[in-house]
Amino acid sequence: MKSRKLLVVYMILLAIVLIAMFQLFQFKKASLLPRDYPEIKEEGILRIVTEYNQSGYYVAGDTIEGFQYELSQAIAKLSGLEVQTHLEMSLAESFQELSENKCDVIARNIPITSDNKEEYLFTEPIVLNKQVLVQRTKEANNGFKPIRNQLDLAQKTLYIPKDSPARLRLQNLAHEIGDTIYVKEDELYSSEQLAIMVAKGDIDYAVCDQQIAKISKENLPEIDIDTDISFTQLQSWAVRKDSPILLDSLNSWLSQIKESGLYKEIYKRYYGNK
Repeated sequence: MKSRKLLVVYMILLAIVLIAMFQLFQFKKASLLPRDYPEIKEEGILRIVTEYNQSGYYVAGDTIEGFQYELSQAIAKLSGLEVQTHLEMSLAESFQELSENKCDVIARNIPITSDNKEEYLFTEPIVLNKQVLVQRTKEANNGFKPIRNQLDLAQKTLYIPKDSPARLRLQNLAHEIGDTIYVKEDELYSSEQLAIMVAKGDIDYAVCDQQIAKISKENLPEIDIDTDISFTQLQSWAVRKDSPILLDSLNSWLSQIKESGLYKEIYKRYYGNK
């Protein structure tokens, strides 16, 4: 009798495991199905991933702000879609989520490179941006003048957030100057937090987008952001290769936002008059 009861228990447990495996298989199967604008429109939800900072999404008091967030909300009004925003600091993780259909759009300033274009589709440029060196001013650095010549970066240690697009640029820059530039990828801190560390003297140099550096400079007079690391780059949002209709829709909505003057208002609010 006891063995029969155990057999029944084992059969029930086996059935539960099989059901769970079937549901997991169905979920994975669904996540791999093409998800373009028709599927998004049918569900009524556009899933966006961005980063937690003033360029992406952040909480100020009892309101949500951020350049990418405000653009996405403008798109929500135009499209009639509900925009759900997920936060992820790692660009590599964001691309992974995009590939797995966990999100539909990476809404952050992504440099358009030949390698990226092979894997993903990009909207028309959202901003013109470049990478700059974040260092202390002469007054905040015991009278030492800020670096202005990229050759002087030889043997220096520069901090960037993990998976930052600046990594490739710094590797190329090291080849250009014919010397070593030590690059430390920080797994915990964002560009804004690294700028704070520079201002406090915890680290000497960081590299980040000029747009983020400008925002940081407003609150950190100790930092200097006037030394360029890269040329001006076109930066855009990314979607999957199998979402060309979504790409066309995004470009259309962004074009309407620019033509209405709303884009200029949002841009000025976060990045100034330039």
